Amino acid sequence: MKALVYTDTQQLTYREEKDPIKTHGESILKVHASGICGSDMHAYHGKDERRVPPLILGHEVSGKILDGKFQNKNAVLNPLITCGKCEYCKSGSEHLCQNRVLLGMNIPYERQGAFAELIKVPETNIYEIPEKLDIKEAAVAEPTAVSLHAVLMGENSLKKPISECRTLVQGAGAIGLLCSLILNKIKGNNDIVMSDPNKLRLKECSKYFDAKFVDPSHKEIKSDSFDIVFDTVGLEVSRQQAISVVKPGGIIIHIGLTQPAGQFNFRKATLQEVTFIGTYCYTNKDFENTIKILANKKIGKLNWIEYRELKKGAKAFKEIHDGTCSSPKIVLLP
Repeated sequence: MKALVYTDTQQLTYREEKDPIKTHGESILKVHASGICGSDMHAYHGKDERRVPPLILGHEVSGKILDGKFQNKNAVLNPLITCGKCEYCKSGSEHLCQNRVLLGMNIPYERQGAFAELIKVPETNIYEIPEKLDIKEAAVAEPTAVSLHAVLMGENSLKKPISECRTLVQGAGAIGLLCSLILNKIKGNNDIVMSDPNKLRLKECSKYFDAKFVDPSHKEIKSDSFDIVFDTVGLEVSRQQAISVVKPGGIIIHIGLTQPAGQFNFRKATLQEVTFIGTYCYTNKDFENTIKILANKKIGKLNWIEYRELKKGAKAFKEIHDGTCSSPKIVLLP
């Protein structure tokens, strides 16, 4: 099969790779679409110890099952593989399983990813795509599930309805856009500010929901002015801004993984009872609900997805790295 292989820092090679071999309880999926995630970019930059080259990246994937009990079915894969036996898996919090691994990772053990023509996956991670959901669009189920889980965690921690909150979404990438779409179109939140230094992405996001779209330094982003902040960036500077602008008793939902550490105003968090919630994953239930959300068009048309050929994937990564790409999500097609 052909695959786009991560071979070194900022290096991707489109080349021939061995086909995956079917094993018991697993199936082979012929990939129709696979999205580029922010975590793929972390690997590309050499900053993800769980993804060591050479490796086929990619975990946002849909296609057609070639064998097993889902044979000939169009399917989307839940890329989060868990043990199914621990306290977390048994209590519906399988996303916290300490033995979890994602497709497109080789630490703690190898699971080749979806930037290829074929991929092997446990049958328990296969979800049939409803007829009214386009097979290529289904590839964004995983980031949508991440965003849905984040919104629900914020909603469950708030002291007032999320529809009444003044909300800041930091970052106009796929997670920032999807959080905003869920907040606006499903939760009824009409007081959203989205910030990003990338004007191209802000302009693209502005086509799909009502909000104020500003640079992170804009005067609209004032101290103590937001009930809830979604940091989809994960930089030290974004965290510092989040704690500055969140109201007393407010919530910070931290989804970004860009910088693992840095300064933070713990004094304000303590004195003003600010709740800080870290999340980057989702439950199986979230994933199931996400497929229904996408199939029923609850977050609107997905015209913000840009499709490109897998063999040109290295160029797509480079454009995302350079900040010259306006699309919040690029999906690669083998």
